Order: sequence, then structure tokens, then C-alpha cells
Amino acid sequence: MAGIEDARKTFDKFDRNGDGYVTPVEFQQAMVELGDLHYTVGLAEAIVNSRDANGDGVLTFEEFFDKAKDL
Repeated sequence: MAGIEDARKTFDKFDRNGDGYVTPVEFQQAMVELGDLHYTVGLAEAIVNSRDANGDGVLTFEEFFDKAKDL
């Protein structure tokens, strides 16, 4: 279960306001903090949309973890 625990910790870092969803802006901000200073909101939006199973424009933990385990 270490995989899901690690994924939850990572998700929580991306979910900056703690509402249970990762928006493209939150995703971009987290990536910049991780060192990718040129990561744009547009790129983050494309990544979020590619993993967003229900099309609501944000990632839930389930969407985040389901796709993360495939990487």
C-alpha cells in the first residue's frame, strides 16, 4: 500500500487549497515549485484534461492515482 500512500502525499501537495481537486493552476504551481520554472498553465491544463476521466476540468485523487499507476 506504500504506492497509494505516496500518491496521496503527492496529490495533497498538488491540491494546494485542500478541496480534494487539482486544478490546472494548482498543477502548474506545484510543477514550478518542483523546479520546472517554464511550466505553463496551458501545459498544465492539457495534462489535467488528458487525465480527467469525467471531463470536469479538475483531477480527483482517484483520477490522479489511476493514471499515475500507469506511468
